[in-house]
Amino acid sequence: MTLLSTVLRVQALALVLAAAPLAAEEPTVAVPDAPGPDFVAPESQSLGGLSQGGFTVLDANVDLSQFLWVARPVVVFADTPNDPRFLQQMELLAARPEALAERDVVVIADTDPAARSEIRLKLRPRGFSIVLIDKDGQVELRKPVPWDVRELSRAIDKTPLRRQEIRDAKRAGEG
Repeated sequence: MTLLSTVLRVQALALVLAAAPLAAEEPTVAVPDAPGPDFVAPESQSLGGLSQGGFTVLDANVDLSQFLWVARPVVVFADTPNDPRFLQQMELLAARPEALAERDVVVIADTDPAARSEIRLKLRPRGFSIVLIDKDGQVELRKPVPWDVRELSRAIDKTPLRRQEIRDAKRAGEG
């Protein structure tokens, strides 16, 4: 394990723990490197600490429609920020932020069922859940267990939109 990956894991855990008390305040975000050239992060207070690698975590109070045709939200639900599966999922995502950024992924964390966020009401998770939403707004994947970035990347790469992005990138490289 490299020093950078260790630092990112520690920072991701710190972010998760810091986000819990902030959930009652305005939406929060840490956006060191936005995914994709056209991504515009919502205005919010920065949590700081994540200054490398492009790992983005947004609060559950964001509007999913702002990501249409721009980014692929991966929503991580848990009933508490102390859920071991939630902590493991955040570690897994922090381990390979470059793969997430390459696929225009933004991570949204919702660990407060009592807040009844729009995202939670729309996606209706039960306990821990990870939900992948494609750029067209369609739910592509729901999993009740943590998934690593490699598995998520494979699922994303199988979607028609991602296949088209790959084809377009190859054509742009040839011409």
